[in-house]
Amino acid sequence: MSELPAGGPRKGLPPIVFILIGLAGLWGLQSQFPKLLGWLPSLPSLPSLPSLPSAPGLNLKLPGGSGEGKNLATAFPLQPNVPAGTTISMDGSTSMVLINEALKAAFLKTYPGTVVTTAATGSDNGIEALMGGTVTVAALSRPLTAEEQQRGLAAVPVAHDRIAIVVGIDNPFRRGLSRSQLVQIFRGEITNWATFGGVDRTIRVLNRPTVSGTYGAFRTIVLGGNNFGTTPNITTLVRDATTPMLRQLRLDGIGYATYGQVADQRTVRVLAIDGSTPEAESYPFQRPLFYAYRQPPDPAVKAFLGLALSEDGKARIATAVQGP
Repeated sequence: MSELPAGGPRKGLPPIVFILIGLAGLWGLQSQFPKLLGWLPSLPSLPSLPSLPSAPGLNLKLPGGSGEGKNLATAFPLQPNVPAGTTISMDGSTSMVLINEALKAAFLKTYPGTVVTTAATGSDNGIEALMGGTVTVAALSRPLTAEEQQRGLAAVPVAHDRIAIVVGIDNPFRRGLSRSQLVQIFRGEITNWATFGGVDRTIRVLNRPTVSGTYGAFRTIVLGGNNFGTTPNITTLVRDATTPMLRQLRLDGIGYATYGQVADQRTVRVLAIDGSTPEAESYPFQRPLFYAYRQPPDPAVKAFLGLALSEDGKARIATAVQGP
């Protein structure tokens, strides 16, 4: 067999033939593509997710940002006038003293010739007075119990409050506490300031009486529903009054109160909890405040709650919550 000389002509099909064959193959595949898809098993369609139901009647912008309850502004509109001689009396939480006084001033200004009286003997005492018919509304720093609701009482939230942890201004302890450390203090499990790097001195815990709504809120929010300690360093006050408690703090005491009542006090210092003070949105110890009334509400109750839930009332409440 003779060899072709180097660089000489080669025998074979020209390149154009291979190009045409390739194009024909692609055309055939395209024409059969729908049939190929038909051989694939069909996948079941996924069901659509159900839409979340709306919540009719809910008002997420209630006074103080409480975000709960019905549309109170509609249920209790501002009254254009009330009969002369209308009397509003209230008793209850010491945490709502500033709110009560702010709304009292607004009511008397809006409705001349009316009378408003206030007292603050604790949430439980306010409820007792309300059920006994001696007050128009009860100021509460806790929700109504199921039993109280069954007895014909109802309540509306009017603000969000923060429970401040306080020590005396001259207390040498200058740090904050963690939530777990605070729980251990009020459970009587830690009893000396030296545990946190303070001086070697017993921690004198000043607890509020059981009639106090703030007592119940602290037990629920801070202690998780557990009981307060009973160690000798824990003293339960006889009367639910903030000012006497603050005076007793001195160098070694610790207590708690609604933030609005201690924000501008020069005799005490508010402790940070987990790095947050009551001014912060992330502050852990927050609770709603309420006004309770007997059902059905009488005209005096409607007038008072209408004012409290009005724009003027909400502004006055917000100022009172922040403190003087």
